[in-house]
Amino acid sequence: MAGAPRLVVIVGPTGAGKTRLAIALAERTGGEVISADSQQVYIGMDIGTGKVTAEERACVPHHVLDIVRPDEEMTAARFIELADQAIADMAARGRTVIVCGGTGLYVRALLLGLFAGPPASPEIRAELTELARAQGTAALHAELARVDPAAAAKIDPNDEKRTIRALEVFRLTGEPMSIHQAKHDHRSLPLRYPVRIVGVAPQREALYRAIDSRVDAMIEAGLELEVAGLRAQGYLPPLRSQQAIGYAELHDAAAGTVERARAIELIKRNSRHYARRQVSWYRGQIAQPESIRWYPDPGAVDLVDLERYLAGL
Repeated sequence: MAGAPRLVVIVGPTGAGKTRLAIALAERTGGEVISADSQQVYIGMDIGTGKVTAEERACVPHHVLDIVRPDEEMTAARFIELADQAIADMAARGRTVIVCGGTGLYVRALLLGLFAGPPASPEIRAELTELARAQGTAALHAELARVDPAAAAKIDPNDEKRTIRALEVFRLTGEPMSIHQAKHDHRSLPLRYPVRIVGVAPQREALYRAIDSRVDAMIEAGLELEVAGLRAQGYLPPLRSQQAIGYAELHDAAAGTVERARAIELIKRNSRHYARRQVSWYRGQIAQPESIRWYPDPGAVDLVDLERYLAGL
């Protein structure tokens, strides 16, 4: 970490105002923003992911946006690579670095690195993929629950990619992936960058109101047309990108399996549930809980203090 540039990392649930805070801090310090959002990497998925507008990017450059097509793979390892490159470039140009994102895994990976695990086995992956096609992802997840219940508890039963990786690690090493990950304990790992972590977490009622308003604004801004455009290009479920909240529900509405009004309500409900999970995850998984300074809203954050930190004062 010696000689590495200082980072301010802004975390918190969806709808908390992280982007607004990041832009305000960047404008104040002459900085640029790295997006740590696993959905904003997809080209053409702008409204539903809350991606910054072209006007906002013109004022404050943003990095690690629009990296892959919706049918391409994006990994935490690639995020680290791209973020490290952007940070080095920004530091060389004398720009301060603000990281902003709702994907906890990306933030933790950037700060602490990843459990690398054994190299991929094309043979094992092909076998498990064929099993998923024949019996469904649920069958794979049931097998994972048998050999590694701790890992299975953390992986969505519909997440084929992560389920296959966990089974692959077990088959290659004879040891559950959860055991490998426990050895890669975030509480004892050195930070890759000096960092000040700022958490924005409004009270639940205020956050839920903000989420509902945000969804309504996305619908008004044309989220349904965005989904229709993705469908016209062949980007459909079960692509992982199209299972994101806001997209999955509107794909169902477009397919006629759910009413439009119900789809919008589901987006709000699922966003609220996701926000609650995000807060819990950040409080226990990024670093020691006391290393994150939490604020009830972006306006409560001391920008002068962060400016002094980034300046090394």
